[in-house]
Parts: sequence; C-alpha cells; structure tokens
Amino acid sequence: MTKEPASRRTDSASRIVKASPPTVYQALLDPEAVAKWLPPEGMKGEIYRFEPWEGGAYRMALVYEEPDHRTPGKTSGHADLVAGRFVQLIPDERVVQQAEFESDDPAFAGTMTIIWALEPASDGTLVTVICENVPPGISRQDHEAALSSTLANLATFTE
Repeated sequence: MTKEPASRRTDSASRIVKASPPTVYQALLDPEAVAKWLPPEGMKGEIYRFEPWEGGAYRMALVYEEPDHRTPGKTSGHADLVAGRFVQLIPDERVVQQAEFESDDPAFAGTMTIIWALEPASDGTLVTVICENVPPGISRQDHEAALSSTLANLATFTE
C-alpha cells in the first residue's frame, strides 16, 4: 500500500436544500436520482453499478455534453469514470463514499473520500459535501465550482 502524498487536500461546499433530510438522503441512494443531480453543469451521468449499502460498490461516468468543453476528462477527453464503494450510511444524516477515478494520469490517482452530511435546518436541510484526499490533478477552483453546481442540482431535484 502506497502512502498518499502530503499535498492532498480537502474541498467542501454547503447549501440549504428546501427538502427534509429523509428526502435528501433518499436522493443520495437512488441511482436514477444520482444520475440526474450529481453531474455538474455541462455533464450528464451514467450509472453502471450501484449498490447503496455499506460495503456496496458503484461505478459511474460523468460525461461532457459538449465536444469543446474547457476542462478535459480524467479518463478520456470527454469523460470521468469513477469506481467506488459506500463506506458508511447513517439514515437521514450521513453518506460516506470512497471513490477512484479511472485514469492513466497519476495526477488523478488515489482514493478520494466523499462525505455527504445532512443537518436539519429551519427551512430544510443543510447539505455539506466534503471531499478528502482530492487528487492534485483536480484544480481547487474547478472542483469547488463543480461541488456548488452539484448541490444546486440536488436542491432543484429534491425541492
């Protein structure tokens, strides 16, 4: 087992979603829902495997919708293939995943931990996504924009 470089970072984003924690939690575990709300602006989702239980695996692609997009994909010029597993599921509170990009580029190697934290709020649910051990090939600016876009999609989907 190789030790990850010390330069790995954590990125996060939060948003109030005007839906209950159970509604948001279900959207995190429904493959059809995930394919709709997870892809950031300019991308679409394809789910190939989705086992939403602790230890269950998933495999998906995020595919650019336009041929001349600004940022190249991690797996190919037009797509990011991701394989992962569900590490922890606490109903209506937390989903923890570990994900790896399928890429020949070492800048995208390693396991990223993704934590979805749900907290009841007076007007819905505070959803915070925390990505730990972000591969250095992903720029902070692009990642934070993608996380914000994903949260906006989740809000639209669940509200």
